[in-house]
Amino acid sequence: MKRRHTSGDREFNPETLALGFAYEPELSQQAVKPPVFLTSTFQFGSALEGKRFFELAYGLREQEVGERRGLIYSRLNNPNLQIFEERMAAWDRTEMGATFSTGMAAISTCMLGLLKPGDVVLTTSPVYGGTHYLFSHVLPVYGIEVRFVDAGDDAPGAMRAAAEAAGRERVRVLFVETPANPNLVHSDVAAISALGRELTAERDGESSRPVVTLVDNTLLGPVFQRPAVAGADIVLYSATKFLGGHSDLVAGVATGPESLMRPIRDLRTILGTITTPFNGWLLLRSLETVSVRMRRQAKSARKLARILEEHPKVTRVLHPSLLEEGTAQRALFERQCTGDGSLLCFEVEGGEAAAFEVLDRFEVFRLAVSLGGTESLVEHPMSMTHADVPPAELEALGVSSGMIRVSVGLEHMSDLRRDLKHALGG
Repeated sequence: MKRRHTSGDREFNPETLALGFAYEPELSQQAVKPPVFLTSTFQFGSALEGKRFFELAYGLREQEVGERRGLIYSRLNNPNLQIFEERMAAWDRTEMGATFSTGMAAISTCMLGLLKPGDVVLTTSPVYGGTHYLFSHVLPVYGIEVRFVDAGDDAPGAMRAAAEAAGRERVRVLFVETPANPNLVHSDVAAISALGRELTAERDGESSRPVVTLVDNTLLGPVFQRPAVAGADIVLYSATKFLGGHSDLVAGVATGPESLMRPIRDLRTILGTITTPFNGWLLLRSLETVSVRMRRQAKSARKLARILEEHPKVTRVLHPSLLEEGTAQRALFERQCTGDGSLLCFEVEGGEAAAFEVLDRFEVFRLAVSLGGTESLVEHPMSMTHADVPPAELEALGVSSGMIRVSVGLEHMSDLRRDLKHALGG
């Protein structure tokens, strides 16, 4: 199946591409679904073919028009991963995808591929706890400076000011997690991407190293948000979450233009951060239903958000569906997103002790980290997923010790409603 239909040369919708793109049954005994290619090594048709495959793999020559990169070894590429990468790139409306062993492997490999000592990264805050640790404790060891700005309406302006303070010529990466985890604040991808292009245009003789805008799209993508359409260069996911969707794998994926993704994929080969063929097969299975799952989960989340908003023991509820009309956040959400997702947060009085009491009473919602699976999950951000971030910093960002994060799954709505009320004490 091709990316575009012969009739009218129109591109298929992502939900259709997820079921057939980049796979030809005649190559696998006419199997309707791709089989799992559990092999480390692929046989060459001839010695010359093997030589040509390696020339491309190690950048010894340019790829010829119409030439495909051959299969060599599953640390470089694998049919299951290749199919998933092409389908993800089609969904994001980008040119090339790359799978990784985890979401953090995707972010880390991209950063190591894009940055050098002396470079500056500007990032919105808060970000996922693992990303915060990478930015705060790992990249600085290699002489890379990371500056944080608050996510939200003022993020583009704050990034511009941070670039001025750091030295505009030193900035190499703009990193955005939107909506932010866990306070669900939205940042303007189009405006931040425009800043990246502006900074790139100022470079003299450094066009080979543009300022790259990366967006962590895990919480709403690929169904409800498409950062590349808004101007972002690289779109990142923890594929463990909605893309995998069944809490039975860990993986990551990045998509973007070939000019950026090709060297990142080459670095992935050397670092060995690619995921396994079986994970690729599982991701292909899950991608077929991601739109259906995410829409059903979002529908339930909207209902639960309204219940929480009216509950006397809940002091605050965070969910895009509750953004007030006429606010800048509401306008940005409507401009940037097509749906509100299934992650929500609520706050109870009494801090950590009160939050723990609620968490320990759930019977349907599972007390566990992660999100985006078929099962509903609850956790305590300050002491769990974001434990590395100083509490005062989290408090300043609106993440309190009484906050509980909820990932809504596919259970029956009546059971979720009952369990939520029970956990809150009726």
